[in-house]
Amino acid sequence: MVTTALATKRELNGERKHAMNLKPLGDRIIVKQDEAQETTAGGLYIAAESKEKPQSGVVLAVGEGKVNNEGEHLPMPVKAGDHVLYGKYGGTEVDVEGEKVLILRADDIYAVYAE
Repeated sequence: MVTTALATKRELNGERKHAMNLKPLGDRIIVKQDEAQETTAGGLYIAAESKEKPQSGVVLAVGEGKVNNEGEHLPMPVKAGDHVLYGKYGGTEVDVEGEKVLILRADDIYAVYAE
């Protein structure tokens, strides 16, 4: 079974989010990145060019998973709505319907966490 994001507004973590009509293939995962940190711990504002790329986000959609040698789909480690951590340079950032999302492989996800 494939979990996909719908091309309508929906509730996600208590906020209205716009989701795109994308269906990831194989073991790919579509993630909405968290916002980059605006200020330092001391309260100083960070210039846009100096902001660190976020390494966490919310899963919007997941593919069916990898296929093993017997032709069976291996279960995906995450589901839509999960909060995940991933590598700084992992995945491909794309702009879909005016919304920037990250497309990652399942192996690029390091951990799932509760917010």
